[in-house]
Amino acid sequence: MTSMELYSKGASVWIPDPDAVWVSGLLLQDYNPGEKHLLLQLSDGTEAQYPVVSPSDLPPLGNPDILEGGNDLTALSFLHEAAVLHNLRVRFLDYSSIYTYCGIVLVAINPYDQLPIYGEEVIDAYSGQDMADMEPHIFSVAEEAYRTMTREEKNQSIIISGESGSGKTVSAKFTMRYFAVVGGASQQTSVEDRVLASNPIMESIGNAKTTRNDNSSRFGKYIEIGFGRKGDIIGANMRTYLLEKSRVVFQASAERNYHIFYQLCASRELPEMRSLKLDAPEHFRYTSQGGEMQIPGTDDLSDLERTRNAFTVLGVQPDQQMELFTILSAVLHLGNVNIQASGRNSDRSYIDADDRPLAVFSKLLGVEGPQMAHWLCHRRLAVGGELLVKPVSGQQAVEARDALAKHIYGQLFSWTVQRLNSALRSQRGQAKSFTGVLDIYGFETFDRNSFEQFCINYANEKLQQQFNRHVFHLEQEEYVREELAWSRIEFSDNQQCINLLDGHLGLFDLLDEECRMPKGSDESYVLKLYDQHLTSKKHPHFQKPRMSNSAFVVLHFADTVQYECDGFLGKNRDTVFEELINILKASQSELVAELFQQLGTASSVANGSVRSGKRAAREHKLTVGFQFRQSLQMLMDTLNNTTPHYVRCIKPNDLKEAFMFDPRRTVQQLRACGVLETIRISAAGFPSRWTYEEFFSRYRLLLRGAQGQEEAQASCRQALPRLIPDPDQYCFGKTKVFFRAGQVALLERLRAERLRVAAVIIQSRVTGWLARVRYTRIRWATLTIQRYCRGALARRLALTLRYTKAAVVIQKTYRMVAVRQLFLLIRQATITIQAFTRGTSARRRHRLLVAERAAVVLQARVRGWLARRSYGRVRAAVVFMQCCARRGAARRELMTLKTEARSVERFRELNKGMEVKLMQLQLRADQEARDGAALKETLHAERGATSAELEALRATVQKLESQKRDKPPPCPVISEKEVEERKKAEEKAAQEVLQLTQELQALQREKDSFCKEREDLSARLFDHEKAQEECVHQAVSHASAGLRAELDEERRKYQGLLREFTRLEQRYDNLREMSLLTEHTKGHRRTDSTQSLSLEPHSPTPLSPQSLTPLSLSPFPPAFPSPEEVRRVSVTSPSVERRASVWSIETPMDRLMEMMDVAKGPAVKMKGEDLAHAYDAVRVANKFLESQLRNQCSQTEEELEALRCQLSQAIFGSSSAAQQQELQGLLEAREQECVRLRRELKELKNTASLRRLLAQVFDPETSSCPSRTKPAAVTGLLECRKRDEAKLLKTLITDIRGDGALSLPPGLPASVLFLCVRQADCSGDQTLARSLCSATVTAMKAALKKHSNDVDMTALWLKNTCLLHDLLTQHSPKQTLDSDDVVPLTVDLSDLIRALSDLCIQAYQQLLSITEKRLQNIIVPALLESENIPGLSGSAGKLGTSRKRAGSDPRSAGVDAPTLAAVLRELGALHTALSRQDLPPTLMEQAFNQLTFLISASAFNSLLLRKDMCCWSRGMQIRYNVSLLEEWLRSRGLQTGGAVATLEHLIQAVQLLQAGKKTESDARALVQTCTALSSQQIVKILTLYTPHSDLDERVTVNFIRTVQGLLKGRSEGQPPQLLMDVRRVFPVTFSYSPPTVFRAEQLVIPDSLKISFLRRA
Repeated sequence: MTSMELYSKGASVWIPDPDAVWVSGLLLQDYNPGEKHLLLQLSDGTEAQYPVVSPSDLPPLGNPDILEGGNDLTALSFLHEAAVLHNLRVRFLDYSSIYTYCGIVLVAINPYDQLPIYGEEVIDAYSGQDMADMEPHIFSVAEEAYRTMTREEKNQSIIISGESGSGKTVSAKFTMRYFAVVGGASQQTSVEDRVLASNPIMESIGNAKTTRNDNSSRFGKYIEIGFGRKGDIIGANMRTYLLEKSRVVFQASAERNYHIFYQLCASRELPEMRSLKLDAPEHFRYTSQGGEMQIPGTDDLSDLERTRNAFTVLGVQPDQQMELFTILSAVLHLGNVNIQASGRNSDRSYIDADDRPLAVFSKLLGVEGPQMAHWLCHRRLAVGGELLVKPVSGQQAVEARDALAKHIYGQLFSWTVQRLNSALRSQRGQAKSFTGVLDIYGFETFDRNSFEQFCINYANEKLQQQFNRHVFHLEQEEYVREELAWSRIEFSDNQQCINLLDGHLGLFDLLDEECRMPKGSDESYVLKLYDQHLTSKKHPHFQKPRMSNSAFVVLHFADTVQYECDGFLGKNRDTVFEELINILKASQSELVAELFQQLGTASSVANGSVRSGKRAAREHKLTVGFQFRQSLQMLMDTLNNTTPHYVRCIKPNDLKEAFMFDPRRTVQQLRACGVLETIRISAAGFPSRWTYEEFFSRYRLLLRGAQGQEEAQASCRQALPRLIPDPDQYCFGKTKVFFRAGQVALLERLRAERLRVAAVIIQSRVTGWLARVRYTRIRWATLTIQRYCRGALARRLALTLRYTKAAVVIQKTYRMVAVRQLFLLIRQATITIQAFTRGTSARRRHRLLVAERAAVVLQARVRGWLARRSYGRVRAAVVFMQCCARRGAARRELMTLKTEARSVERFRELNKGMEVKLMQLQLRADQEARDGAALKETLHAERGATSAELEALRATVQKLESQKRDKPPPCPVISEKEVEERKKAEEKAAQEVLQLTQELQALQREKDSFCKEREDLSARLFDHEKAQEECVHQAVSHASAGLRAELDEERRKYQGLLREFTRLEQRYDNLREMSLLTEHTKGHRRTDSTQSLSLEPHSPTPLSPQSLTPLSLSPFPPAFPSPEEVRRVSVTSPSVERRASVWSIETPMDRLMEMMDVAKGPAVKMKGEDLAHAYDAVRVANKFLESQLRNQCSQTEEELEALRCQLSQAIFGSSSAAQQQELQGLLEAREQECVRLRRELKELKNTASLRRLLAQVFDPETSSCPSRTKPAAVTGLLECRKRDEAKLLKTLITDIRGDGALSLPPGLPASVLFLCVRQADCSGDQTLARSLCSATVTAMKAALKKHSNDVDMTALWLKNTCLLHDLLTQHSPKQTLDSDDVVPLTVDLSDLIRALSDLCIQAYQQLLSITEKRLQNIIVPALLESENIPGLSGSAGKLGTSRKRAGSDPRSAGVDAPTLAAVLRELGALHTALSRQDLPPTLMEQAFNQLTFLISASAFNSLLLRKDMCCWSRGMQIRYNVSLLEEWLRSRGLQTGGAVATLEHLIQAVQLLQAGKKTESDARALVQTCTALSSQQIVKILTLYTPHSDLDERVTVNFIRTVQGLLKGRSEGQPPQLLMDVRRVFPVTFSYSPPTVFRAEQLVIPDSLKISFLRRA
């Protein structure tokens, strides 16, 4: 298949477009040779015809979809401008990827937005990784340069170029940061910090606002970073090129001068700046020409503050800064000097004597104003050996003034660069190698191009030539390495253009020659150019403009540029008169004199020339063009001697909008920066390169026969001649097969055709199989239907017969039931009639009996009613009498209650509060209960009296009845009036009784309401208490959580300080060893005996001051001698005289005076007796204060207890508001009292410390041996004599070996040493106990340093350190005793316990550091690259694999890649070491939690930066590897400590790779599943997702946008971060567990330890 056949229907092509540069289209019909048009369908759906005159006019073909968005442009099948532009657009807009490889070039597109891809976690992810394995990044280029430098020991260069505003300075800044982090600057202030601190300075004096960029660098710079032998940064140096000095005196429209001038004008109101006499920038000529005084979004005043801070960092003193600002202000005033013309033809000029700007300029620079005015308007000439003074015209005077201003600024710029280099200069000798970072201007073309653009474009021509040759050289190296039979690749060399510029009689030579002419002018220079390069011999790269005679055109490699010659000679000469320089040399300002004194001796680059009256013979060497060519040649020599790395920065749009892509501006820069030239060179050879394995994996289906992976090369060699008939289109190498441009697309088409044919065959077979299956199913269904139909008919017949029989039975039964029901109805009616008849007769007889009975009852009731009526009258009279008496008493009681109710006191008592009300109600209820009881008793008594009276009345009634029966009834005695009165009295009594009853009921209801109210209040009070308890509980829980978080943070910071202290201590030891080696090499020095005594103790040394606290590294002496110094003297020299040699009397006296705020003069004269009296007075005062404090404490405790009781009563009793305020006032008073007591306690403590100090000063023997109680007798200890102390430590700690140490029981050395310390303490020798304990700590620290790479030994000493710490803590005098068997120590070892705690943390950190170092390089290969599921990812190769750059370090194929077994092996070794030493499970869980986080974060970060890992098959492999790691952790019971939870990020990322990514429901499922991932991480993985094979599809942009929309609702508490922080350290917590009490007899001490010299006590 030829390339013509690729233009078939459906093929994608690119056609030119005036707006989008290139637009895509699809062929609607096949192209046949000879056709004049192509029928296309454009991307917007319209149809168009593309003219084709010849086959060479065919439009470029589009690449396959699977190559879209590739990270290397050279991996594209069709290499042309349209493909490059489209790929950059897709990566920039759709994937938000600003970096793309183009062979050896990194293309960086400025996003105009802050991206989270430059943190330290990103640096860690790229550190040590191969360039081809990671996503394109500026850090990847920096890592490649650093690795090549350290591996090959060859200098490197990173060339960063681009237009103004494309991001060159930012890229250089990030490159410097990467080198500083990876190289690890060893000085106290790293070089990176100094270089970054210099950025504000260089931006202020070297950057300005242009029409294209608000912060454009108007100079080039090359920074050399020097590295030492270990790859650490030891220094740096900066070189600058071609400062645009013309901007000082002239600015185009909408542009500004250098930022520093506007910063000074903005700070004119500052007190220190008022002497500069500055004004607003619009009042100065040098700052107002462009019309732009302010840049939106910038603050010149704050920028000046940053500039001044940067000067301070670089070591420039404030007075020198003010001198520098004075010179800059003088330049502004110089521009305002008014030069006036005079004479007949204006051939003279003068300056007024009272010209204020000149006076200010002269005063600021310290020069003579009249002399400056004179020599600005005159010049000195040498004529015939005589010196003449000639006046100059006004225009010439203005040019002289501007030349002086430019010269002053140029000298100041050079001086600043020199100061920067002196601050960055290495202090540790010559660097072994360096890496240079070149931040230089790119190709420039404006509407009007002058001398600056001419020099800049010349520099870019030289850099482009070097770039082309380097790319060609790399291609040649690749072909030679693969042993290809290759021919020379033709590429466009710009040597002719360079010869035009700097060759013999070139543009620069003619310009210098014209500058030497006495009457040289720009017009004559142009005529010489026309005559030399057009008339005599026409140059192909030189043209004359049609409409101008003062310009020329140069055909550069990037574009055709027209240069205007106005000002060429003046800018090239850049001369300033010697008389003006001499005036500045005589300046009173030291900085001004320093700037211009060096002018005659130093040949600074591009600083111009000094012109005197006698013309020098070598004046041409001082032109700007000549100096620039010299500096550029030095730069090219440097670059040619280094390995270059290229970064091309692209400005995507001129509007500075975030992620906006302008294709016309982009393609213009691609042509100018050499990216397309790289494409052309690659396309001229074999741009597509595949390893044989990749080719075999991808195109296996095009091969014939059964082939194996091991025969891939032979299979490829046999199949390619058949697939590609033209042998010139491919070539076989040693490890790769090479294809020319378009051949991969051809193979892809063959593969697609083969797949299509195979799909047709498969479809036919599948269709036949489906038809057969369908026929079989239809036949089976038919038979089944027939069978079911026959069965249904048979069942229907049987059902009919059954229904017939059932109907007969139902009819028979129905007739029988009807007859039976009729019989039963007749029978029931007969019985009913009989029953009713009999009932009627019975009821009639019953009514007769009832009537008789009723008459009898009526008679009895009438008789009874008459008797009761008589009795009632008697009883009513008695009751009436009682009621009258009780009514009077009740009325009186009611009046009393009403009076009380209406009284003020009553209302006051009712309103006292709920508590008083409840108490009154309770009392009232109790009173009513008591009254009720009394009433009951009275009722019983009344009932008894009534019953007795009733009996008496009955007896009287009976007697009267008997008398009545015996006698005739007497006449009534009671008259009717009495009867009426009695009735009225009874009615009145009844009304009063009723009223009393109603009042009683009202009181009862009131009582019930009060009871209910009390119950409600109790319930509300209970609920309120419950709510208060819940609130308190929640507040306590929140506070405790916050405190725990703060504690963890403080613990983490403290442990980080310990880690840093350990590192600094190690560094100090290294420096000490180096200094000792230096001293030994110089010769033996004799030292004082006291120094040798204190600095060189016997081995093993006691605990040094550096080993206890980080404060020991402070450069200031401590306020008091450390306990270790006192202990060291007490151990090595027991006499008081030697103790005094370390702690003299004079030093504590000074410190005592400092604490007591006493002046040194009087205190020195004080005698010992006076201080002793003062000490006694302080002691007596202390005793008095202590007793007073105890009394106040006891009183306070009692008052607090009383307040608690009152508060509890108030809470349970629901006290009133007044009481609560009173209690609040009491509480506030008590709190103030507590604060006062705490203050007095603090003062008392200070006084106590002062007392101890005085005691140590005046009674050292007493202070060294304080009074103590007699130690208790303890048995089962080990005694170590003083002379055996060093031997014991050497045996147990220093000389212990690995095998022997691991065979010991866990913690045996610590147990033996503790028994020895315990015995020394019990024997009363506290000095020996403290000495032995501190020496043990020192020896353990030395043992840890000795075994800094051994996991087993580090775990052993971690166990012993923890055990010794727990034992000393358990027996500490300050510790609460857990049991009666524990006897506390008498000596206070709290400082050593703290040192042991720190040593435990250091041992734990060292243990993790060892394992992390071993895991660091195998995590990514083991979890991401290893294939534990064979054949899963080898079924289809990845088409868009980015090729490795030539010269990169190829990984050895023979070395086995690390697998997950290696990771589990390292983790298993750590687990075995910890388990062997019987360390606590919580400590093991914390250790593995830290390690699994490191594994997860490293793998996750690498996954986010590697596109080849983001596919479905690789996700399966990674998930399987992570599951193996999870299973390993669970099998050892480590999942409870959070070790498995730290893998959640990696697990969810793998789930994201394996999940569906098409529909909206898939998007919702992804968002719900990936809860641990941030929005940026999810989008990044979806963006990097690469199809594994043709069956998979790329994630669409719409799906990614849908996911982003769903993620907007997620609230993330932490700031967005793309990568995980690999350096995150979890704080470790050592749980205190009191060890069991043991004795020496219980220890199993092997004889191999040889500690028989210890005696049992």
